[in-house]
Amino acid sequence: MNEKMILGYVGNTGIVTPKQAKQLTHINIAFGHLNSDGTISVEHLTVLNKMDEIRSHNPDIKIVLSLVPAEPDAFTVCCASSELREKVGESCAKMVTDFNFDGVDLDWEYPCVPSNGANCTPADKQNFTYLCKTIRQHLDAIDGQRYVLSIAAGADLYYVESVELPELMQYLDYICLMTYDLKCGFHALAGHHTQLYSSTGDVFRNSCDQALRLFHHAGVPKDRLLMGAAFYSRKWENIEDRNHGLLQISKNGGGYGPDYGLLVESYVNKNGYIRYWDDEAKAPYLFNGSTFLSYDDEESLKAKCDYIKDEGFGGIFYWEHKCDPTGTLLDTICRELND
Repeated sequence: MNEKMILGYVGNTGIVTPKQAKQLTHINIAFGHLNSDGTISVEHLTVLNKMDEIRSHNPDIKIVLSLVPAEPDAFTVCCASSELREKVGESCAKMVTDFNFDGVDLDWEYPCVPSNGANCTPADKQNFTYLCKTIRQHLDAIDGQRYVLSIAAGADLYYVESVELPELMQYLDYICLMTYDLKCGFHALAGHHTQLYSSTGDVFRNSCDQALRLFHHAGVPKDRLLMGAAFYSRKWENIEDRNHGLLQISKNGGGYGPDYGLLVESYVNKNGYIRYWDDEAKAPYLFNGSTFLSYDDEESLKAKCDYIKDEGFGGIFYWEHKCDPTGTLLDTICRELND
């Protein structure tokens, strides 16, 4: 994998311009639904009608169907049964051929983790490997090309210990490592949610760098790991006006803040918000005296792209395409990663 990958998650409301189609190497269509009976639903995806147009501008682009569970327990249920695993594999192969996808991405958040509202079990760990093996076999049985099988993975130790990474990599082409929401609703500490490095004094030591190294040391080749970038912000409110809000305690966790387009329009050095730069974390943030906003911008994305090139990782992906209608962030990634 010599060329660095640039992958964007595109939902129904995402508009991919001809220029952006040429900039992207991969698109993950968000989302198809995995049902508990092993079938897949895509009827709601109006973006499917745009795939031919996107390919007309970039015949080499890979368009992949990303799957989330239709019911909270769908992945656990399907993984636990050999019959259902076969059904999922058959459904994936049918979706690929019927709709001209280039592969399938599994976005299970997360195996073995019950805190997201699903009845997950420790058996998910091995069963997920079995599921990926089965899907890989069904995709490989389709004539004509190598179809993508990828996963979106949580960017911390809990995920590494909840799956079998070396075994999974026998069947996966790459992993989209979700190095965003590193501080989120689980965290009462206001801080960077997609920082390249951890700041001194941050008691939560998660970062893009830490996550990528963690997965690599657990058996994933560097060129098959993609770093995640955030085209949206996280927000902490009603915090102390100290240290510009950075690493201050909130009574609530970090909710979703404005998308990047709205940040530029109404927040960055506007309406009482001041932009600050944490050079240790390589991350920007906004503060107005009581509300803290964490996000990616052109400067942080340049640092991320430099890191990917210097360290030999596979590329970068982002959530979500619609969040930057100006195209500024994708322009930055494309320029910096291909320089």
